[in-house]
Amino acid sequence: MLSPERKRDHVSEKPTVLFVCVHNAGRSQMAAGYLRALGGDRVEVLSAGSAPKDEINPVAVAAMAEEGIDIAGNSPKVLTVEAVRESDVVITMGCGDACPIFPGKRYEDWELDDPAGQGIDAVRPIRDDIRRRIETLLTEILPDGRAA
Repeated sequence: MLSPERKRDHVSEKPTVLFVCVHNAGRSQMAAGYLRALGGDRVEVLSAGSAPKDEINPVAVAAMAEEGIDIAGNSPKVLTVEAVRESDVVITMGCGDACPIFPGKRYEDWELDDPAGQGIDAVRPIRDDIRRRIETLLTEILPDGRAA
């Protein structure tokens, strides 16, 4: 495992992070919401899905609203080669081999339960796990290593 200092060598001054899951309706949207909220304007945030749904999971929206983060206006997007190409960090969440691989990028696969079809009590622990991972990611990719 690379130290945070070495990991930062692999991302630009204002890193772009892409979150990818199958439907781009739950996990990746929650992660993107947290990164926008905690990283502020110091990071570019993208999210996409290998088979996006028509709308964001309403339970994910509700879970994030409990944290004061509004993701209701987001919409699922299809994963493109261009999105991967322009990203410094690509974080996948259960989308298998759908994500193209480019040299020089940091890739992580976060094993998280899928919130699809689950109630709020089941989604809260997923949300909280995502927040912890985002806080760690910020310490690794930002020069000052702090949330906004």
